[in-house]
Amino acid sequence: MNINLHTEVCQLFNIRYPLFLAGMAGGPSTVKLVAAVSNAGGLGTVGAAYMEPAAIRETINEIRKLTDKPFAVNLFATQTSDDSTRIGEVQRELNLMRNVLGISHASAEHVTTPDRFDQQIAVLLEEKVPVISTAFGILPEPFLRQAKEANLLVVAMVTTVNEALLAEQAGCDAIVAQGSEAGGHRGTFDITEHQLGANIGTFALVPQIVDRVSIPVIAAGGIMDGRGLAASLILGAQGVQMGTRFLTAIESGAHEMYKQALLKSTEESTVITKAFSGRPARGIRNSFVKQWEENGIEPLPFPTQNTVTRDIRNAASSQNNSEYMSLWAGQGTRMLTSGQTAEDIVAETIRQALSISETGRFQ
Repeated sequence: MNINLHTEVCQLFNIRYPLFLAGMAGGPSTVKLVAAVSNAGGLGTVGAAYMEPAAIRETINEIRKLTDKPFAVNLFATQTSDDSTRIGEVQRELNLMRNVLGISHASAEHVTTPDRFDQQIAVLLEEKVPVISTAFGILPEPFLRQAKEANLLVVAMVTTVNEALLAEQAGCDAIVAQGSEAGGHRGTFDITEHQLGANIGTFALVPQIVDRVSIPVIAAGGIMDGRGLAASLILGAQGVQMGTRFLTAIESGAHEMYKQALLKSTEESTVITKAFSGRPARGIRNSFVKQWEENGIEPLPFPTQNTVTRDIRNAASSQNNSEYMSLWAGQGTRMLTSGQTAEDIVAETIRQALSISETGRFQ
């Protein structure tokens, strides 16, 4: 079985191996993790969606101190206007969780989520970040044009063939095809028709997108080792993106209780929920998710739900209480390991894929 690991993606992105780190917003993708994946031959990615523009600039500078290799920054390309129409009933339910954590109740006042996207993307363009990736949509045309003029690469995360076609037509350089196995928020453009996203499995989605676009496709969702990489390449992808696999790496910024929950979980542990953010995301079903499932209340739309639950998530983190954290995870968690460096994970994944290519067996 001959599998070529030096794919079009390697040449286009100037990386040694066709392996991307997913841009995990909210803390897991530390400077050290991003730089380590890039130094190991992959493409490290910063999940910067929730970061202040100044913090993004500082992070970019810190990464450049640790690596001279390419890396990416991921943002949410979506409108972030708040909708507080039903905030009263939502806050009343959330206050029950605040009681458990011993934190102050929140009022039913309108909340405002800062929309920093224009300032965030301005930083990426000014700093000439090698790769800009987006979730929830395509980089708006004026910014995409500026990125192209600066010779920066643009990647969009998609979950359907139609989204992939839109990304190609807009001028994206590559597409990340995210199957429903993926952890956290997937790149679904619009959840109007599919309230929990279009949940198409990775191995069904990838070949259908590959058959219909001419730009490189990177497979994502449930890929945890060299078997997933080899299988993705056989399906026509030019590389893979892995997120959950790196959450328990030494360089990961995931909370220690989060890591422990991941290592104890199985393929049955995760669900897709809008309870934390208002957008569908896959995570471990804990007390927060269970309580929300039982109350029958529709979460507020993104980003409002994300804003009103932030104090609960922060308190849970400070109290080492994983039952009220957002424990984003894909479906392959039995394959997680503890104590490995990001470099080890990249090397192991490539070694396994090469073994399959050379011997036809996973070793």
